[in-house]
Amino acid sequence: MNIRSLTRGDGVVIGAAVLLLIASFLDIYSIDGAPDSADIPSLWGSGSVVLGVVLAGVIGAALVVVNRAMPQPKKVAGLDLGQFGIAFTVFAAWCALGNIFDPAGAFDNDGGASGIGAGMGLIIALIATLVMAAAAVATPLLPALKGTLIPAARPAAPQPYGGQPQGGYGYPGAQQQPYGGQPGQPGQPGQPGPSFGGQPQPGQPQPGQPQPGQPQAPQQAQAQPAGDFAPFWFAVPVPRPLFAEDGSPTPIAELAPGTWYLAVEQRGANLVAQTQDGRRGVLQDTSGIQRG
Repeated sequence: MNIRSLTRGDGVVIGAAVLLLIASFLDIYSIDGAPDSADIPSLWGSGSVVLGVVLAGVIGAALVVVNRAMPQPKKVAGLDLGQFGIAFTVFAAWCALGNIFDPAGAFDNDGGASGIGAGMGLIIALIATLVMAAAAVATPLLPALKGTLIPAARPAAPQPYGGQPQGGYGYPGAQQQPYGGQPGQPGQPGQPGPSFGGQPQPGQPQPGQPQPGQPQAPQQAQAQPAGDFAPFWFAVPVPRPLFAEDGSPTPIAELAPGTWYLAVEQRGANLVAQTQDGRRGVLQDTSGIQRG
């Protein structure tokens, strides 16, 4: 599961679920003339409210969030978990609305419970379920709710594709000590030591001088053509499919928001991207990507 793929809409759903749990411990009824010391049950005292409002809302929110965090949506009876979660949240809001209008149920049909109204717990539960259902339904539709909930951390300066990090083994800028040589003086890391025995051999080239017969390295001042592509890191704002390089229409992976990917090649308006497991594919929709 990748929590960085959660959207702002999922954050609203999570917040509404927390508010619903808090409301479940508040009063379910509001009784006219009741003293402050009256023992009024909470939402957990009514089985229909617990099943139809509290548990339905929490389960729906969990299904929406889990479905978003999974790399590939899980389907049950042809529907993914997110669609089941949306249905649960709408059902919870509908049940909460019914309990607001008739909190006492059938007990007030004969007028014996005319002084009973909806308590603070029911009112807050209705607000929470309405917000939850609205966010679950509107997240795929509104760009403002599609944004990433957890911003992606900016990566370090990208190395050239296939290059080695600075100072790593084999990096040209790190001088290797000759066999048997002495290390550099304290406070001067990376300074090459003398050759074996401490004295340079006659006729031996000094550090930085080319070996006899060795061809000169090409000058670094040759500028690359202006149109050359430089690999860069990027992140996508919403989940986007990655297609195979041979042009097949079946996606080979899905790029998730909150994760940095390496663009290794540009083909017109498309990018060839590489995933963390080494797979390469073509990203056809490059709109709104964030460069590192």
